[in-house]
Amino acid sequence: MKTLISRRRLLQGGAALGLAGLPFAAPEFAFAQAGSSVTVRVDRDLQNLDPARRIGSVEGNILRATMRRLTQFAPNSFEVINDAAESMEQIDETTIEFTLKPGIMFHQGYGEMTAEDVKFSFERFNNPAEGEDPATYAADWSALERVEVTGTHSGRLILKNPAPALWLIALSDISGCIVSKRAFEELGSERMKTTVIGAGPYEMTNWAPNSSITLAANPDYLGDPPMFPEIVLLPIQEPQTAQLAFRSNEVHFTKLDSPSAAAALQREPGTEIINRDSINYVWIGMNVQKAPLDDLRVRQAIRLALDVDEILLAAWDGAVGRAHALMAPGLLGHWQDAPVHAQDLDAARALLAEAGHGSGLNLRLTLLNRPAYQTAGLVAQAQLAQVGINLELEVLDGGTYWSMGEGEAGENLELSIQRFGGKADPSFQTQWFVTGQIGSWNWQRWSSEEFDQMNAVADSTVDEAVRAETYIRMQELMDESSAYIWLTHEVNLFAVKDWLEPAILPNGDDWQYAHFAPA
Repeated sequence: MKTLISRRRLLQGGAALGLAGLPFAAPEFAFAQAGSSVTVRVDRDLQNLDPARRIGSVEGNILRATMRRLTQFAPNSFEVINDAAESMEQIDETTIEFTLKPGIMFHQGYGEMTAEDVKFSFERFNNPAEGEDPATYAADWSALERVEVTGTHSGRLILKNPAPALWLIALSDISGCIVSKRAFEELGSERMKTTVIGAGPYEMTNWAPNSSITLAANPDYLGDPPMFPEIVLLPIQEPQTAQLAFRSNEVHFTKLDSPSAAAALQREPGTEIINRDSINYVWIGMNVQKAPLDDLRVRQAIRLALDVDEILLAAWDGAVGRAHALMAPGLLGHWQDAPVHAQDLDAARALLAEAGHGSGLNLRLTLLNRPAYQTAGLVAQAQLAQVGINLELEVLDGGTYWSMGEGEAGENLELSIQRFGGKADPSFQTQWFVTGQIGSWNWQRWSSEEFDQMNAVADSTVDEAVRAETYIRMQELMDESSAYIWLTHEVNLFAVKDWLEPAILPNGDDWQYAHFAPA
């Protein structure tokens, strides 16, 4: 099986109830024979299927299978190929012309896809309807000025400025999904949170909240049909419950949360373990607006007190590499010469004393209820105790945790362990750390005018060498802030039945159900 790269996982909002903690009773379709259907474990239930306001990869993977884009990613890679577009051409730095394939029909009788649907789908990201909040993924289309319709199936995208990331971040990914204008107008945005009117190879035919989601092959799909007539998604939050379901053949494909889980399942008959490097990023962040973390010396002391290698050994069994900056190796803007911050307890104590905290300090680390993060928190707690810092661990379930950056909760955060998914273009990684994300995804509440300006410049610069230099300087600014202690870029681990070949985009979060195939 091939590999390559992908996106940030936005797990904001609603608790992922799944089947955790309940007696596990598999529905009858879970025991389908190989080749007739595939059952996939997802780590939470769906929450919002509006492409502009999706929550994360659970919704994104459903939309990727049920909707069409002008262009899409080839299986298992970030190679851009045509999807709904018969032709796509960038005629200059700010103009892209497209022609749709005729005869693409939306689900449930909503008619043929036209250029008007394309215009509605893309422009709505930055032009919310009256009473609606701005789109969660508005930044993906920030370079778009307008879409001009030139014919029933043709049009052009007019950009405000050159946008080299547009093909990877918007057009070919979930923000490029073409929705039915008529369906949105008839059903309303609220209903469209849980309804998919797409034109893709699969159609969402059933959703039993906190139980199952069924995708059935679309008989009217214009293109190569998917290899399986049905994909069933089971929301299972608890990793151990997911492993039990896999062993019982109630699940055919699941992401694993640890190398130890992979080692245990490796021994199961008929099982293949997939291990791939990732471009995601996990770090310990500090709220620079909350005392005493508003003192640079305190943040520097905490970074010096932590032994990241020891944390990785304990929490990830030493199976992941260490990260030194935001961009993973292989990405444009990877900072090869990023400093390696080694533990220095004496220097940490000296900085704390200089900052007036020589007699001890009480801090709180907020983290998601996952084994690796809890172990990392315990090791950090022990390490910080050596310099007189008493670290309280605040362990939260998904729904509560992912709302912690908002409002008053965000202002009161101190330290947190965070994990975001990456995409092939560095602009996706940096966008969460700009000043405008404070109160949303910038939990460190760090603000740098230079960083914000450079981010805007890099987004609209075509010269890759200039972009790379800009992103390295931005990472230098993050390092100088001492607000970020980078842990790992992860590896992606999956258990899959040996009769199934999944299609996984390179960061591991984004799956291409339409390209799942018999092995």
